[in-house]
Amino acid sequence: MDISLYYQEQGDGEPLILLHGNGEDGAYFSNQLSFFSDRYRVIAVDTRGHGKSPRGTALFTMEQFALDLKNLMDKLQIQEAILLGFSDGANVAMKFALKCPDRVKALILNGGNLNTKGVKISIQIPIEIGYRLAKLFAGKSEEAKHHAEILGLMVNEPNIDPAALHTLQMPALVIAGTRDMIKKNHTKLIARRIPNAKLSIIEGDHFIAQKKPQEFNREVEAFLRMVREICP
Repeated sequence: MDISLYYQEQGDGEPLILLHGNGEDGAYFSNQLSFFSDRYRVIAVDTRGHGKSPRGTALFTMEQFALDLKNLMDKLQIQEAILLGFSDGANVAMKFALKCPDRVKALILNGGNLNTKGVKISIQIPIEIGYRLAKLFAGKSEEAKHHAEILGLMVNEPNIDPAALHTLQMPALVIAGTRDMIKKNHTKLIARRIPNAKLSIIEGDHFIAQKKPQEFNREVEAFLRMVREICP
């Protein structure tokens, strides 16, 4: 059964859809929502089971999140959009683009990963320990069950085949921080496998869109300017 996703919207023009990371909501992009709304119809979505969007009864997977995004675009009568995804949002954006390439004008992938091996061990091990603990109590507590589902996304997903990325023909920006939780060689792998991808590494950690909005927005705007030139 479909659910109605919550989203914030500002501006007119071409649709620019913002997809947040694990355990967050669309408010993460407050500095992007306002900045890009002078030129774009910016839509910051709360993923299923995050923020103000209901959990529903469907599977709690990135595949389902990608389907939810398609349903939202259909509901809003958006045939094609620019997708900006952060962390797990970038992973959902990749999955969506692989399934519905004709619905994606351009991809902006911030801090995404193809599999758990792309995450630094110092980050991944505590996540996996937390996941196992949450699963132990999931049958006794709704809060623990939800926590297990959230952490499970970072333990069991996204499982994207690097070889599949060569089919993505839209312009793409792969952007990460110098001290990102995603391994730098993994970020470079994603950029290398997408044929029309530009790689940008800027000073900061995983949360550059929030902590370094001026630098992040400047890089994204330069990319979008290029997209406007080649895909008017």
